[in-house]
Amino acid sequence: MKTPAEWKTLFESSAFARQTNYSGPLGPEYNPSGTRLRLWAPTAQSVSVNLYRRGDGGACMGSLPLEPQGQGLWSVYLPGDQHGRYYTFTVEVEGTQHETGDPYARTAGVNGLRSMILDAPRIDPPDWSHDHRPAIPASRRTVWEVSVRDFSQDPASGVRTGWRGKFMAFTQKGTTLSSAGTFPTCLDYLKRLGAGYVQLMPIFDFGSVDESRPLTRQYNWGYDPTNYNVPEGSYSTDPSKGEVRVRECKEMIAALHAAGIGVVMDVVYNHMYRNENPLNSTVPYYFFRQNPDGSFSNGSGCGNEFASERPMARKYLIDSVLYWAQEYHIDGFRFDLMGLYDVDTMNELRAALDALPGGRDILMYGEPWQGGGSQLHRYEANKANLAMLSDRIGIFCDSTRDVIKGGCFDAREPGYVEGRPGSFWDIGGAVAAWCRSDKLPAHSPAQIVSYVSAHDNFTLWDKLLLVRYARPEYTAADSAALAQNRLAAGIYLTCMGMPFLLAGEEFARTKKGKGNSYRSSPALNRLDWKRAAQFHGLVDYYRGLLGLRARFPRLSAPDAASPAAIRFFSLEQPLVGWTLPAAPDDGAEWRALCVFYNPTGEEKRVSLPEGQWKLLSDGVSSALWKSPSRVCGGEVTLLPCSATIFGRV
Repeated sequence: MKTPAEWKTLFESSAFARQTNYSGPLGPEYNPSGTRLRLWAPTAQSVSVNLYRRGDGGACMGSLPLEPQGQGLWSVYLPGDQHGRYYTFTVEVEGTQHETGDPYARTAGVNGLRSMILDAPRIDPPDWSHDHRPAIPASRRTVWEVSVRDFSQDPASGVRTGWRGKFMAFTQKGTTLSSAGTFPTCLDYLKRLGAGYVQLMPIFDFGSVDESRPLTRQYNWGYDPTNYNVPEGSYSTDPSKGEVRVRECKEMIAALHAAGIGVVMDVVYNHMYRNENPLNSTVPYYFFRQNPDGSFSNGSGCGNEFASERPMARKYLIDSVLYWAQEYHIDGFRFDLMGLYDVDTMNELRAALDALPGGRDILMYGEPWQGGGSQLHRYEANKANLAMLSDRIGIFCDSTRDVIKGGCFDAREPGYVEGRPGSFWDIGGAVAAWCRSDKLPAHSPAQIVSYVSAHDNFTLWDKLLLVRYARPEYTAADSAALAQNRLAAGIYLTCMGMPFLLAGEEFARTKKGKGNSYRSSPALNRLDWKRAAQFHGLVDYYRGLLGLRARFPRLSAPDAASPAAIRFFSLEQPLVGWTLPAAPDDGAEWRALCVFYNPTGEEKRVSLPEGQWKLLSDGVSSALWKSPSRVCGGEVTLLPCSATIFGRV
């Protein structure tokens, strides 16, 4: 038997690639008259398919051998209408047999253990063929990140009981707080907020939640994939039926599209939940990066990492993304730990998406870092190699995040909004998407994802309180923290690039100081819709900023000339002020954007550089201008922790 190190040597040889690289279709190919199953398993001595009537339980109906077809391909034809038939493969490698699901499965039974043959058009939602990606201009490309579970788990959400925490919650219209008919929640809330995209935390089949058990005491974010091409069963109303999770996932997407909102899928190809998984059971060791001794590299921090540089692993990743884009009409992809993929894979994927009808409008961005030491000894898709990536592959900018609110790994470390000395210099870098800074390689401003909070680490509200207080009262409406929250939003939502926010940041979302709530209680993680109503003024402030941003497309422009057009004022430290001349496509009544940031604890009076200015209100959102700022002729008084935004008329 080969050792892991010997497998590594074999898989990385040019001879193995020549003999086994396969470019054709894989997985089930359904027709009413029969279904063809194809599996790539070049190291197998034999492969058979096991057929089942149910997704769990029940005896095997029988097994059939697959025939080798060359280039590592195995195939079998199953005559007759196989829609709804469940199956597994038994793969024998060097005398050891593994029963496993199909790596290319389209849906599955409970917990993803048995794959299911699917005739997708038969179970698609009504009018799914007419669903299309909404046309979202660059100026509206703001991303709101949420877990399917968190979105509607709160009993006060107004969502019907059986749909709470499920895909279907996104389809219910007219929900209000406690069903009282006043404050909108869920889909209606999203439409009013004005974000262009919802980024859904993992919706593929993940392994940390047992779909056969009630969800009341189970919780996980889902960054532990089991089946990459199968929707998560716990988000469906019936995990035992493979067709239900597919139909309801599509219904969710169609409802968001009908509301004019794009759907970004958070994809985690960088690792899998367990080492026993459909990929590793089919071709042991091939799909996962190896250390010199053959053991699994652990750059993900989760026990294994995907070997994107190996040809058939790269094909698998690209095939999977294209499947979600085509079959589910996904509008964008956010890559977890994108630094674990090589630059060539990411650029090939971007080109493959571009080749789809309307594919150039599909967003693609990710985390430009790793979770630990990796054996990827080539060009990683990270910040250092940003210039090597396609200029339409974006990156989360932790530099912007940290300068605004302080480092995310030290709860007490302050940033600009908490008055950190000297931090104002880097605010200018963030405003210009770091295009006028040597901290990043050459890039397009549109590649920068500006943010101050995401599912990882502390919520913005918790971070602000942890910097200010030794023992914070997280649920209190702290006036200083509210001002700092407004200031943080005023900065990153007027930076060039694409803004991103954690769901609930706009209503001071708290997780009681928990920095990593990936498996905490549902009650801690869910959106608190009563809090959204309590902090409705902050919600309106965010809504107004999103409306303002939509009126200034130049903030989201991909060209290098836009950052160069910013003019900074000479102001007393630590004040920051800048102006951006309007571009031809900007709102007709607004001739320039003028922004002042003030994190100090005292009043500052600043003379405006030119002309007469007034607070932007009409045509954007008067609710935005509830921060304590006032204008007197050509001067402005900046009060503590205010973000003050003006337009010349």
